[in-house]
Amino acid sequence: MTWFLFGLIGMIDPPREGVKEAVTTCRKAGVKTVMITGDHLLTAKAIAKELGILKMKDGAMSGKELDKISQKELEKNIMNYSVFARVSPEHKVRIVKAFQARGAVVAMTGDGVNDAPALKNADIGIAMGQNGTDVAKNAADMVLADDNFVTIVEAVKQGRNIFDNIRKAIHFLIATNIGEIVTIFMGLILGLKSPLLAIQLLWINLVTDSLPAIALGLERPDDNIMNRKPVDSKKGLFADGLWSKIFIEGIMLGMLTLFAFSIGNNLYSLEVGRTMAFVSLGMLELVHSFNIKSEESIFKVRSF
Repeated sequence: MTWFLFGLIGMIDPPREGVKEAVTTCRKAGVKTVMITGDHLLTAKAIAKELGILKMKDGAMSGKELDKISQKELEKNIMNYSVFARVSPEHKVRIVKAFQARGAVVAMTGDGVNDAPALKNADIGIAMGQNGTDVAKNAADMVLADDNFVTIVEAVKQGRNIFDNIRKAIHFLIATNIGEIVTIFMGLILGLKSPLLAIQLLWINLVTDSLPAIALGLERPDDNIMNRKPVDSKKGLFADGLWSKIFIEGIMLGMLTLFAFSIGNNLYSLEVGRTMAFVSLGMLELVHSFNIKSEESIFKVRSF
């Protein structure tokens, strides 16, 4: 009997558009992307290399290899691996816990019933909204409406921006309030009459403080926001010397306001001195709001 080859059939499930760029963005942002799949190891490695997940120094491991090592050994070497293939639900939980043991904040995606344990154990469980099962959705912390990895990266960007804006608004409000306290308190200590009337102080608190703080809370993301390393989850909102910055800036605002009041009070009258203090404090706070917008020079940042 003679056999003839008439043709070959090949199938491929290509990555979605934009995923490769999203993985590159994650790498720049200090976010490690790991592929955990039920596919064969060679298939997983080929796809991971195409997407940029598996680099030269990164390792890949199958479920059988994972069974042969202890959890302690896995925790020790987990950062060296970017691909896990032919894994079971128990393997996924082990991988999540290994990353957590190294201090990483783990976001786990999944759509099937077998993903539920890992989604539950991860710091952020992300279920697929279109193709995900109800079990996965119930176990997850959030549901991805379009099942697209690119959306997760965009969510990371927006999350960083929200954190930055909250920090900016708190920074501005506390610094300006310290400036107002210094103005009144130091004026009393120096034996001066009140540099600001109650109505002036109320106006500054309600208008000059509030509106710039709202604007800072609605700031657009910085251009380099995804080029920064993640914020350490163990650090507080006032980490990296923010408290010292706030106190120094508040004292400067108060002293400059007192200086303006002294000039007006000594050269003209008490009313002129209070007017100069009121205008100076208001203008200083507005300038300071632009100063807080970015770590760069005030002349380089975008306007509101």
